[in-house]
Amino acid sequence: MDIELLRKDMVAAMKAKDKPRKEAISSLISAVKKAAIDEGCRDDIPEELTDRVILKEMKTVKEQIDTCPASREDLKAEYQFRYDVISEYAPKLLSAQEVKQILEEKFAEVLATKNKGQIMKAVMGELKGKADGKVINQVVGELCS
Repeated sequence: MDIELLRKDMVAAMKAKDKPRKEAISSLISAVKKAAIDEGCRDDIPEELTDRVILKEMKTVKEQIDTCPASREDLKAEYQFRYDVISEYAPKLLSAQEVKQILEEKFAEVLATKNKGQIMKAVMGELKGKADGKVINQVVGELCS
């Protein structure tokens, strides 16, 4: 995801006077900028960094939805709206079947060790941001057993 696309969508939301959408996209942009500054690439923000931040923000909002008290329907609806907006920009994650295929193709020699920690260490660098960590862990667990 390119940060310029996020900026254009934020401007479009501002012109449409869609305040909740504008705020959701704005918080996403500021999170990306903060991560870029932390990593020292303030001016030239790579798409990989943007995708990683979007996934992290999505996870954070999902946790807010899950921990929101049942009595606060207004807050829950607001979080759900933010989650829906952020998920529009989230990169498509690999399925368990796709992860298994990649592991068997690229990491066959590491899989042969049956050492789950060693496999996860080798695999996470390649698949981080492309697949959910829980899915990767589950597939590695199946392959080790």
